[in-house]
Amino acid sequence: MKRISLTRFLVEEQRLNNNIPAELRLLIEVVARACKTISHAVGKGALGEVLGTAHSENVQGEVQKKLDILSNEILLEANEWGGHLAAMASEEMETIHPIPNRYPQGEYMLLFDPLDGSSNIDVNVSIGTIFSVLKAPEGMAIPTEQDFLQKGSQQVAAGYAIYGPQTMLIFTTGNGVNCFTLDREMGSWVLTERNIQIPVDTQEFAINMSNVRHWYPPVTRYVDEMLAGKTGPLNKNYNMRWIASMVADVHRILHRGGIFMYPADKREPDKAGKLRLMYEANPMSMIVEQAGGASTDGKQRMLDIQPHALHQRVPVFLGSKNEVELITRYHAEHSN
Repeated sequence: MKRISLTRFLVEEQRLNNNIPAELRLLIEVVARACKTISHAVGKGALGEVLGTAHSENVQGEVQKKLDILSNEILLEANEWGGHLAAMASEEMETIHPIPNRYPQGEYMLLFDPLDGSSNIDVNVSIGTIFSVLKAPEGMAIPTEQDFLQKGSQQVAAGYAIYGPQTMLIFTTGNGVNCFTLDREMGSWVLTERNIQIPVDTQEFAINMSNVRHWYPPVTRYVDEMLAGKTGPLNKNYNMRWIASMVADVHRILHRGGIFMYPADKREPDKAGKLRLMYEANPMSMIVEQAGGASTDGKQRMLDIQPHALHQRVPVFLGSKNEVELITRYHAEHSN
């Protein structure tokens, strides 16, 4: 089998489809290199003294793990000096990170969740890095938070790295979803899957069932119908999977179908949801849509939501198209 490297893939993709300019290619390569460094740190675990909490909180009020902070630093340092970015934003930082004046400023803006699934770090379960790329607005001089508040449909690229038994990089530039596996011996990313497609129907769902008593009626109805199995209204038996790492749950859905749900609930009625629109929901929704799936917040297409804050939270329903459309319909019926 002919091995195609990440660089070769990006160059050939630009030749064929003219959708990866040189600066964007450089950006994807730098992010991939940073993910390789994070993978190395994750792989060392206790041997690298990176497990456990850092005894600090991020802007969301969540306790940070040592690896959260390390991964954030790796991504910032890797992307500062290349000249392809105007600014960055991270789930771990309160506000944006402009490129220092001593470096040239590029035309792209990078958002990332440096380490998704932090609760799984210390128990050696798959975790990952999620990233999203936006174009800087025309005529932007000094980047502000407002410049980042673009709809998900305006992303020029999105992807994630998953640190599991293999380290993989999955991304899209708006022309399908492709998967690269890290050859640890050679230190290179190798194309292992082209044009991933999510099955439109599924018999698997991912949701935190411990919150069942807090859900709103549309979610309760849908999950009850799935649990009713072959004799219920959906006329099939479902399996439940829940890893509590969005990267790992979405990665599974990309490869064999399923629906991932992180709904809003009654515990904090003033909060729209738990997952972040800019760092998690938008990039994952772009990937899922490019793979033939669907993603909504229960009411509308995720990528059509106009953000109003850098750390905005949303409910998330994504995966196999027919299931996502069904739960979205149940929300509409309940509202009416």
